[in-house]
This record gives sequence, C-alpha cells and structure tokens, in this order.
Amino acid sequence: MKKNSKKKSEKNRFAELAKPDQPVKSKGFGARLRNYFLTGLVIAAPLSITIYITWSFINIVDGWIKPWVPDTYNPETYLPFDVPGVGLVFVLIGLTVLGALAANLFGRTLVDMGERLLGRMPVVRNLYSALKQIFETVISQSNTSFREVGLIEYPRKGLYAIVFVSTDAKGEILHRLDGKDKEDIISVFLPTTPNPTSGFLLFLPRCDMIKLDMSVEEAAKLVISAGLVTPDYIKDEPQIKQSVRVSNPEEA
Repeated sequence: MKKNSKKKSEKNRFAELAKPDQPVKSKGFGARLRNYFLTGLVIAAPLSITIYITWSFINIVDGWIKPWVPDTYNPETYLPFDVPGVGLVFVLIGLTVLGALAANLFGRTLVDMGERLLGRMPVVRNLYSALKQIFETVISQSNTSFREVGLIEYPRKGLYAIVFVSTDAKGEILHRLDGKDKEDIISVFLPTTPNPTSGFLLFLPRCDMIKLDMSVEEAAKLVISAGLVTPDYIKDEPQIKQSVRVSNPEEA
C-alpha cells in the first residue's frame, strides 16, 4: 500500500510539472485607469504650473507698467480686447535703452553721480552695493559662475554633496588660504534640498572637488527631487586599438 501511495504521489507531482505555464493575468480595468490617470498627471501638472507661473508674472508686470504707458503707444487703445504682455515688452525696451545710454560718457557720468548720492545714505548704500555685486557676478558674460557642478565630501569624509562652482576666491580670502596650502582656491555654493536657493558658501581647493559632467540644470533637478530625478550618464569607453600583424617586414 505504501508503494502504491508513493507511486500516486510521484505521478501527481510529475503531472503538475508537466502542465503548461498558466498565462499571467492582465491588469484589471481599475489598475489601467489608475495608470492612465497618473500618466496624464505627470504630463499635465508641469505644463499647467509653468503656464500659470508665466501668466501670473506677465499679469504682475502689466499691472505695474501699463498705467504708465501713454495711450498713444498702448495697443489696447485701438483694439477692443486686452493684449497681455504689453508691459513686459515696454520693460524690455526700457532696459535696453537704459543700457545704451549708460554705455556712453554722459550716461556713465549720471550713473556715477547717482552712485555717489546713494553712497552717502547709511542703509541704502549697503543694500545697493550688495545687490549690484550680485547682479554683476550673475549676469557678467566673462564670469564662469554656476557653470560647473562638482562633488565634495560634506559634512564629513565618506559623505558627498553636490555643489555649484561660483568663482575663484579673491581678496583677503585668497591671500589667507593661498598662503597656507598654495592651492587653487575656489568658492562653491552648496544647495539644500528641496529648496536650492538656500545653502552654504564654502571655500576649498579645487583638487578637493570631483568635477561632474552634468549641467547646472540637471544638478538642480537632482537636488530639488531629492535624488529621484537622476540625469542619464553615458560612460566614455576607451577605444581599443587593434594591432595589425605584419607577416612580411617589407609590407610595413
């Protein structure tokens, strides 16, 4: 009896193994709807937020500038509907004209007079000088600020943080640090997550930073997303040189 029961159990086992693979059950209708909804959300949310922020900025500028635009130059005087962006266009034209006037001798003289007048005001002069230095550093075309991304060991060895290279260290900081280790000292900005506009200003030798190939925009997305959005990286493989075997020395 025991032998017969063993034979039956073995037959049942072999029969189960011999059965064809059962087809994988497809996702239900509710799961498909959920995936469709999430896909639509991923597509529509960034686009909607971008349009909303852009439209709000245009409306704010129009609300400030349109009351100062003469009716002769305002297209809404001749059209039966509102034209968005009129104030923004006048702002761009005004800044361009202001830059052109400041480029000549007369304009520079007026700017110097205005800066000397602001320099006599106790609180305003500090605010103006700081803002001017920031804008000159960011907008200057000859400056390499925020064009490189790197990794440094922070806050301790073994932990790495993304930094944006600002500029080379200058002034007293360069003199003090360069006198100690004779290294190329740079200033870097270490952003915080998820708000990259806040962070820390650090000074370190350039050799202590690992330079990355990713752009500043890709690094900012990585910081904002807390590491969820990682840019693609294609490693450059070294080319293998194929050696040609010459059987006859005269053929070489």
